[in-house]
This record gives sequence, structure tokens and C-alpha cells, in this order.
Amino acid sequence: MKNLHWFKQISNNGKSGRRVSLGEYKRAVSWSKYLVSSGAAIKGEGEDEWSADMSQLFIGSKFASGRHSRIYRGVYKQKDVAIKLVSQPEEDEDLAAFLEKQFTSEVALLLRLRHPNIITFIAACKKPPVFCIITEYLAGGSLRKYLHHQEPHSVPLELVLKLALDIARGMQYLHSQGILHRDLKSENLLLGEDMCVKVADFGISCLESQCGSAKGFTGTYRWMAPEMIKEKHHTKKVDVYSFGIVLWELLTGLTPFDNMTPEQAAFAVTHKNARPPLPSECPWAFSNLINRCWSSNPDKRPHFDEIVSTLENYTESLEQDPDFFSTYKPPPTNTIMGCFPKCNARHKSATCKA
Repeated sequence: MKNLHWFKQISNNGKSGRRVSLGEYKRAVSWSKYLVSSGAAIKGEGEDEWSADMSQLFIGSKFASGRHSRIYRGVYKQKDVAIKLVSQPEEDEDLAAFLEKQFTSEVALLLRLRHPNIITFIAACKKPPVFCIITEYLAGGSLRKYLHHQEPHSVPLELVLKLALDIARGMQYLHSQGILHRDLKSENLLLGEDMCVKVADFGISCLESQCGSAKGFTGTYRWMAPEMIKEKHHTKKVDVYSFGIVLWELLTGLTPFDNMTPEQAAFAVTHKNARPPLPSECPWAFSNLINRCWSSNPDKRPHFDEIVSTLENYTESLEQDPDFFSTYKPPPTNTIMGCFPKCNARHKSATCKA
């Protein structure tokens, strides 16, 4: 296992402690040193259900960073895992308390989620001033990384459809559990070796009944719905808006509003109703769905139940007609559920149902 050979040597020798390489120590001395354990599980009151046995956790190389977190590849109970470390700043008690609350909320949400398109939670450790969340490791990395390595506008439409359906199914399940993700973006969508997409990073997710307003919210402007940017009350439809941006990313391979700073993008979205430009060759089936998803009016955005149904119909239609994306035209009612190849000009006798 690349960069982790020293972990294998430690575990094979039967030692209970965790060693950190010199380079790793220099990069993360203020974080990982707090997680060194003598071998016992570290548990607080009520943590038996999810507390990690730290003697079984070995931290490898860092592969991602957030504002207050670092993500490492590692091994837990001889399985490849991703380890999210969250560090509480000593100089900011309010932020430290907020991060602890955020950690507790994320663990509580992950515990209840079980779906093929949602990252699998394994264990966690609450040992101030550093917390860690252990999840399955997906070798394909983030969708953002994958798209960055593709030529613009080069992802085949069949793959765009497959990836979009994976994401939509994960989000459909999440919403069925009454949970808002609130930070849906390509960086938080992870790829398995089979190109299966899983929704990840629930650090700022919340139960819909507890979300309230977006005042003081720290999301990602380029993917953020206008009502969230304005710090207004928000619903599940903010995730639908973000899904529209992600679908645009899949089609173009580009970063939304890449000619603007995040703040400029936020201003353009809220004050000018700006959206990333759709490519001229974008199939109507996708362009219509995207435009509905990122509507400025949340009530006009579809629910993920409808999005999944639509994409499943697209998949079935594409299997029947390889030219589906080039022949599909909008139905008279201007809905996206109505007409598929069985309803197009080559089947005039068929009835289109909305």
C-alpha cells in the first residue's frame, strides 16, 4: 500500500501504539499527536456506539484540506479508510465550541445513513482538541479531481447520466431522512473504482426541522443557492440548486464562475441572477433539467424524487435509442417527464403523458 508500508510493519509487529513518520509529524504535529493512544478505545459518555479503537487506527498521508479539517488516508482494523481530523483552535473558544457541535452533529447524521450512494461511516474519536471521523476510503478520489483531469466538454453523455443518477439517488435518500446536505459540490462527491459516486462530507448538514436561517453560514458560494447567500430561511431545495451546478460541471468539466472570485460569483447570482453558461451543444434533456434545478425560485425547483425518475427515464430511453439526446425535444406542456423516444416524431401515434 503506497505511503503506508510503515503502518503494516507496525501492526505486524503487534505494537499497540501508533507511530507517525517524521514528515507526517512535521506536517501535522498540532493535530495528530493528540490521537496517539496506548491501545484502549477512547470513549466518553454515550459514545459506545461509534467510538474508535485508537490502537487500530494508523494515519497515513494527507490528501485533502478544509477550513478547519484535514483528510488523511489510513488503515483502521486492517481496512483502507479516510480519516477526517478536525482541530479546535486554542485561541478561539467560540470557534472551538462550534467545531465540537459540528462534529457531534456530523457523527449523529452519519450513524443513521445507509445507502450505496452515501459514504459509509465506520467510527469516530472525540479527544479534544482534535476530533476524527473515520469513513470508507474511495480510491477514485473526488469528482472535482476526476473532472479536472478531463478535457473540457469531453465526458460522454452516457457517463454524465450515470454519475448524475448516482448523485441524485444519494440525495433522494438523504432528503427522505429529513437531512439537508447544504454543501453539495463536486469536491464532496467521491468516486469508487467502478465510477460509483457517493455523497460525502456532512460537516454542515442538518435536519430540516433544525436548519433555520443561514445567518453566519459558511458554505461554498459557487455552488450555493441564492437564498442561502442572502442568509434567508432555506429548505431542501438548496441542495437541488447545488445539484444543478454539479450537473453543469459534469457536462462541461469546468469550475463554475471560474472567471470570478467566490464573492463576485455570490453577488452575480443574487443580484444579477447569473448562472454558469450552458454549452451550445448541451442536449435539451439536460439543459431543461439544469435550468429547473437552479431556478431563483425554490418552489420551481424539482424534488429529488422527480429528478431521479427523470434520469431513470433518460437511462431507459437511451438504452432503447442511442440517439436519444440528439432527438429528444420538449413536450408541449414544457415538463421534462412527458416525452421520451417512444413519444417523439418517429412514434407519432404514441401518447405523451406529463
